[in-house]
This record gives sequence, structure tokens and C-alpha cells, in this order.
Amino acid sequence: MSSTTDKIKGTANQAMGNMKQAAGKATDSAKLQAEGKGQEMKGHAQKAMGEAKDAVKHGADKMADEAHRKL
Repeated sequence: MSSTTDKIKGTANQAMGNMKQAAGKATDSAKLQAEGKGQEMKGHAQKAMGEAKDAVKHGADKMADEAHRKL
């Protein structure tokens, strides 16, 4: 998965998780609240993965640029 895809899916999971938590609170459903929290946390992890991929790519690009300058 690309970093952009990870970030988009992460944002979507966070939003859905927040909606599930709100619905769980409104209906007094601890199960739905817990599912929502889990989905929200999954979204945070997906976004972090996308950001990490961006950082690795940026670092690799920077190293390649430095190598080309030395040639």
C-alpha cells in the first residue's frame, strides 16, 4: 500500500471509529463504543504507517541526491 493510501484509510477508520463511539454513547452500547475505539486506534496506526513510509522515502531520496552530487 502506498503512503497516501495508508493515510486515507487511516483517516477513514478514525472517522468511522468516532462515529461508532458516538452511536454507542447515544444508545448506551459499551460494545459499539469499544468497537469504535478499536477502529479509531487502527486508523491512527494506519496514518502513522503512511507517515513512516513518507519519511523513509524522503530519507532515501535525500541519500540518492547526495550520492549523485558526489559523482
